[in-house]
Amino acid sequence: MKRLLEILLEHTRPVLLILGFCLVAGSYAYKTMPLEAEPDVIIPIIIVEMTHEGISPEDAERLLIRPMEKELRSIEGVKEMTANAREGVGTVVLEFEAGFDNKAALEDVRSAVDIAEAELPEDTDKPRVQEISFALFPALVVGLSGDVPERTLVQLARNLEDAIETIPAVLN
Repeated sequence: MKRLLEILLEHTRPVLLILGFCLVAGSYAYKTMPLEAEPDVIIPIIIVEMTHEGISPEDAERLLIRPMEKELRSIEGVKEMTANAREGVGTVVLEFEAGFDNKAALEDVRSAVDIAEAELPEDTDKPRVQEISFALFPALVVGLSGDVPERTLVQLARNLEDAIETIPAVLN
């Protein structure tokens, strides 16, 4: 290590030349690199939700989740599968390996759900398949406070909401 430092201190011109080149190359890359305000990040999670009015969590697990899990296990690229049963609802969450093809995975999940749907009880609503996307989450959260009446704050909030929604790139 000491020898390396001695060499660098003896040859200051090449060291400064390399440092200057790195600074110029870094500045050029920074200026020309494309930037996105809201990049489309693909989250490797797909959710299957089944609803059946009045079904208990135990029955939801037995009658809704188990048949669905049986079919969903055949899908390739699934990293982890978790299920949750609540009153009237059964949910299966599929987490895929990084770098998955979201369109193919969504198609595979929908096919498996269609097959498993035949094993679900008759009164069960059609299962919903949802892909998690950052576009579903708000990118802007605004809080208003002040020494004014609540009615004034509500009116300001509505005006601000209307103003933000008029921006072309903002989804309502």
